[in-house]
Amino acid sequence: MQFMMFVVSDPAAESYVPAEDNIAEWVADTTAKGVRITGDRLRPPSHAKTVRVRAGRTRVSDGPFAETKEWIAGFDLLDCASLDEAIAVAARHPMARFGSIELRPFRPLDVEEDPCRREARESGA
Repeated sequence: MQFMMFVVSDPAAESYVPAEDNIAEWVADTTAKGVRITGDRLRPPSHAKTVRVRAGRTRVSDGPFAETKEWIAGFDLLDCASLDEAIAVAARHPMARFGSIELRPFRPLDVEEDPCRREARESGA
C-alpha cells in the first residue's frame, strides 16, 4: 500500500534540536528497509506558483496564500504493508515532533471509472 507523507512545518511546535532530530538517519533507515521510495524537501511557499485553468485560459499566481503559519516542507513516498506501519514510520520522522506529518493513501487512477460513482462508493453513500 503506498502513502504520500507530507512533512509539515509548524512554528508553534517544539524546537528543532539537531543532535536529536537527524532526518538523514530516518531517510537512511527507511530507504534501507525498502519502505521509503523517494522524497525531498520543498522550497517555502514564497517560491510556489498556483496554476488554474478557467474558461480555457491558464492563470498563474504567486503563492498559495493560505491563512496559516504551517506549510508543506517536504514529502516522502512510502510503500507499507498497512496504515499502521505507515503511521509507525511517520512517527519516527523527526518532523513528527517539531512539525507534523500528514499521511494519505494512494487512490489508484482508473480512467475508465465514473468519478462520481467512485466517490459515492468510497463515502459509503
